[in-house]
Amino acid sequence: MYLSSVRVDLNALTREQLFDVLEGGAYTAHQLLWTLFADTSEGERPFLFRQEMEEAANGKSQGLPRFYVYSPRRPEAVAGLDVQCKPFAPQLAKGERLAFRLRANPTVAKSAGEGQRSHRADVLMNARKPFSPGERTSQACVDAMETAAREWLASRAPSWGFHLPVEPEVGAYRQHALPKDKGRSIRFSSVDYEGLLEVTDPRRLIETLAHGVGRAKAFGCGLMLLRRP
Repeated sequence: MYLSSVRVDLNALTREQLFDVLEGGAYTAHQLLWTLFADTSEGERPFLFRQEMEEAANGKSQGLPRFYVYSPRRPEAVAGLDVQCKPFAPQLAKGERLAFRLRANPTVAKSAGEGQRSHRADVLMNARKPFSPGERTSQACVDAMETAAREWLASRAPSWGFHLPVEPEVGAYRQHALPKDKGRSIRFSSVDYEGLLEVTDPRRLIETLAHGVGRAKAFGCGLMLLRRP
């Protein structure tokens, strides 16, 4: 597996692409990054990615997009994308604690009634439903949504090779609507997690890193970054 840091030459983008990328447009970002794997068939998803904004030395945002990319093979250099790439083969040990960052799409299966297919529901919106419209900006509602987001990750962590010894920070909740054909759109949400994890199954956690966490992986969710604290 490879970990790449990708910067975009904004002068190489069309005006539409420029505004879309600066606003965090996941579909445009995905299409740009796909050019690094040009010989991959369209049916495959050859990478995971996460978009962030560049920071200056003083910690303030420079307003320039930067992408982190996991891929099973080395990306190819293309005009307009500056790629720094290195092999990624983490050596993990059971019981080791690591700092992590994750942007995920927390969803839960909801029954649609007898004889009908279940559908995916946004975990945070599901936690918000019991509150009346006038209560949905209250601290109680915010706390309920954040708790639901944490519980979603904590309950699935064992199957992904880790557990959470302390509650992670949750923030940057966002709902996305990406244009599709015939006036329709692809809708999904994302939330950022940051905290500490403890490795319970090194092999499984490495598989999780390679395959990603949760859904909406084609749109910038699922990539987990690790570092030793």
